[in-house]
Amino acid sequence: MNLIEELAKFSAATLHEALGKKGELPSAIKPISRQMKVCGPAYTVQTMPRDNVLLHRAYAYAQAGDVLLVHCSGFYEAGYWGDLMSLGAKTKGINGLVIDGCVRDADDIEAMNFPVFSRGLCIRGTSNYGDGTLNEPITIGNVLINPGDIVVGDRDGVVVVPQEKIEETIEKAIAREAKEARVREQLRQGNTSIQIYGWDVQFGY
Repeated sequence: MNLIEELAKFSAATLHEALGKKGELPSAIKPISRQMKVCGPAYTVQTMPRDNVLLHRAYAYAQAGDVLLVHCSGFYEAGYWGDLMSLGAKTKGINGLVIDGCVRDADDIEAMNFPVFSRGLCIRGTSNYGDGTLNEPITIGNVLINPGDIVVGDRDGVVVVPQEKIEETIEKAIAREAKEARVREQLRQGNTSIQIYGWDVQFGY
């Protein structure tokens, strides 16, 4: 099993904690369908407001297994992505789309089971000037994303794991899940969380 497959076993929240509470994208970015999950190397896109030509280019140029990670220059009132682009991307083997903006054609995208994470849905169309960048560093929220960083998303949200921290993050995620498993067992035995974490002693209860 390769490192990306290892990362995919963990939740976005667990990986965020394993990264030292870093790497999280804005909480408004969620899957358009609750069961959607995504994991893969980032193919980064920076578009101009209300323009989506570079998204068409991105799925054409990206490699199978990549996740398109898109910043829309802070303009959300447009449907930058739809069902036809989803079909094209899925056919090429793209693993999914994470966009700091809105999309449309949600029912059709959900029906084809192509993972899309966005700020929401918007029926408003886009222009086609084509300004922006492809596969260069971008910033979404407080996170600097380099091409090839690993994107992991689920119902809770999206986290980006830097390439140089993949193995370290996996090790810390494994340790965290083992610790949580021990806590769950203590909870089943009737201990409360404040007892387990020592907070009742701290406050003198």
